[in-house]
Amino acid sequence: MAATRLKEVAAFARVSVKTVSNVINDYPHVSADVRRRVQDAIKELNYRPNLAARALRSGRTGLVALLARDLDTTCLPGLTGHVIRAASAHGLRVAVNPFGPGTRATIPPGYADVSLRVDAALVDADLISHARLATNLTAGTPVVVLGETSHAHYDHVHPDAAQAARDAVNHLVHTGRRHIAAIGARSDTDRRAPHPYTLGYEQAVHRAGLRPAIGFLQTTTDTRHEDGYRAARNLFAQEQRPDGIFCYDDRIAIGAIRAAIDIGLRVPQDVAVVGVGDTEEGRYSRPTLTSVCVDVAFVAREALDLIATRLGFGAGPPVRLVAPHAVLPRESTGPTG
Repeated sequence: MAATRLKEVAAFARVSVKTVSNVINDYPHVSADVRRRVQDAIKELNYRPNLAARALRSGRTGLVALLARDLDTTCLPGLTGHVIRAASAHGLRVAVNPFGPGTRATIPPGYADVSLRVDAALVDADLISHARLATNLTAGTPVVVLGETSHAHYDHVHPDAAQAARDAVNHLVHTGRRHIAAIGARSDTDRRAPHPYTLGYEQAVHRAGLRPAIGFLQTTTDTRHEDGYRAARNLFAQEQRPDGIFCYDDRIAIGAIRAAIDIGLRVPQDVAVVGVGDTEEGRYSRPTLTSVCVDVAFVAREALDLIATRLGFGAGPPVRLVAPHAVLPRESTGPTG
């Protein structure tokens, strides 16, 4: 079906094309009644501005920055590709940039560094308070945060991380585990504000009537395999050894499984492990990894829809959208025995 044109919106609202353009560009001199009629027509006809054409007229770049601490993050695997495809559907391009120290991402060919002027930005929740953002983004640039933060004035698209953690821990409980640990709390941030995974883990073990041993919540500095390995070895050295581990990332989980195998533990018979991300690595590991799967396509699609709305129709009340998730049981959490 052909896209709705501006003159069709004008005819439906019984106004001129110029008036529709004024409403879309949020000009202040349009009366409330006319503005309402135009907005109703836009909604009824599902009109979307041609952002590429508008960029030529307005001097916009048509670029959206994707700013992430680690573009290889497994919590949202394949995010970059989904964002590029969702942006393309709106006539936008993506400037991809791994942001912050220690990033290991590979930037796809043909995509620019964020030092170029951009029209909007998708920002990893871990970075939204980063000082460098002030120098990279001009005032008024639309921003959509990917993840949960307390910054109420931004649009957000994120999984319900606390509920995801509760679901993961409940899965371990239902498979017979009673000594459940967690790996992945960030040592540099959880002292100030616990990660939603930490809150969900603590809530779930409490509701199950469990009392984790001291040291069962292991912090890490990153989400690498070696972080999971090192934290799991700490857990296995304790007098009370866990029989289940919830890891905040699939890479952490795979490192934890390796640590268990290296000291002669069987997975899942002696210790069960759950990760987050549903990565390809986890699906083909031995044992295959039980993991929390987040709908990454939903995150990318809804984030770019919000960007397109902000670029097309101006500012509005901040929006929060929650992405679906599910626990996918595999061999790493089979029944005890």
